[in-house]
Amino acid sequence: MALFGKKFFRKITPTGKFEKGENERIQSMERYNEIGRSAELAEYKQLSKVISSPKFQENKKILKNRKYKDTEEYRLNSEYKKLQNSRSLQQYFKTLESKELNDFLKFKETPDYLDLGHRKKVKASEKLKKFKQFEHSKEYKNFVRYNDSFVVKEYEELKQKVNSPEFQKSNEFWANPDRWHTTKEYAIQRRHHQLRKNPDIIYYENENPERFGIFRSLELTFEENFEWNTLDSSRWNYGFHYKSPQLITDHSFANEKQANNSGKNVTVSDGHLKIITKEEKITARAWDTQKGFIMKDFDYSSDVIQTDDTFRQKYGMFRAKLRCSGKIHHAFWLGGDEMLPHINIFHFDGKYINVGNASKNEMDGTKIKGIHPSDFYIYSLLWTEKELIWLINDYEVYRTVRNIPDEKLYLAFSSFIPEKEKGDKGVLEVDWIKVYQFKQ
Repeated sequence: MALFGKKFFRKITPTGKFEKGENERIQSMERYNEIGRSAELAEYKQLSKVISSPKFQENKKILKNRKYKDTEEYRLNSEYKKLQNSRSLQQYFKTLESKELNDFLKFKETPDYLDLGHRKKVKASEKLKKFKQFEHSKEYKNFVRYNDSFVVKEYEELKQKVNSPEFQKSNEFWANPDRWHTTKEYAIQRRHHQLRKNPDIIYYENENPERFGIFRSLELTFEENFEWNTLDSSRWNYGFHYKSPQLITDHSFANEKQANNSGKNVTVSDGHLKIITKEEKITARAWDTQKGFIMKDFDYSSDVIQTDDTFRQKYGMFRAKLRCSGKIHHAFWLGGDEMLPHINIFHFDGKYINVGNASKNEMDGTKIKGIHPSDFYIYSLLWTEKELIWLINDYEVYRTVRNIPDEKLYLAFSSFIPEKEKGDKGVLEVDWIKVYQFKQ
């Protein structure tokens, strides 16, 4: 399978535009996730739940709209004032505290009280006459009417209740026409409104997390922006990787035209990695399938670097922004402890860009025509348990469900010239590398 020509080129979003848009989405997602973990958003969500509840809304309606005249406080206070302003009741309490009543009640407890029933005795005694007059007075009759009555008991109960601190506080609240602004419910609503105007919460509520795409399920595990100067200060090793630590890793191959140069052809400047393939005479160790290791004279030099002992990962998204020049082979690949698995995320064969997953008999992949390798593109591999998907910028170029690796693989970059091909100079230039794993 191959993707050809201008039609394919038109389907790919330009790298600058794609990278800018994707970085914006990732930054927005990071902001979105950070806000999602914030105490302010948690408070806002909790308050939103409270405010939208039927109980809160009903209580708010009562607190704002209930008329003071409809309250129990108003009723009790009105009844108390009505009794308090009753002239007959006022007279009762005035009589209750009078000396006349006190003297009469004491007299009533004596045997002489019976003399009030004898007209002659009353007529002959000023004292009896005075008590007789009091007994028939309006004041005393009013006293008898109210003494131990339900009305007095009600008044005393009301007096005690309306003069309690709790009632006075409640009455003052309901009598206040602006009472809503003094409530805890209003404070909750006001805090909710304040949080709703928070720029972060406005952003969070207006953002559509679906636009973050697959990055919602990924987390960054490896990022390389080439801020180092030497391989010794980096996470990269020169040479190949083999399962046995006794095997020599720094070597070339006898069936290639370039000598791998122990990292000397690897440079970093302005945040870009370059593997430079030079035309130069050089003698280096080479592996020959018939003779084993030999010393061979080469006409070119280049390099291979990998992360075998610093970073490996199974599944996720592996990507790099890169370009290359020269009619030679350049590759960004994943490798393991054996020859296989071997996945080419990017491979330029001197003429075309290829992607694919190697097996014993073939490369399961595709050839791509229509984009120039000397331009920067972002090459990605999405690796899941069930499939491998290759993308260039935002465009899917190939996918397969065959021979899915089941082990952690390392990152590698290399440039090389097969023996049967004409040699050339060239550069593999990498702007950045990012690797993501699926969130648990």
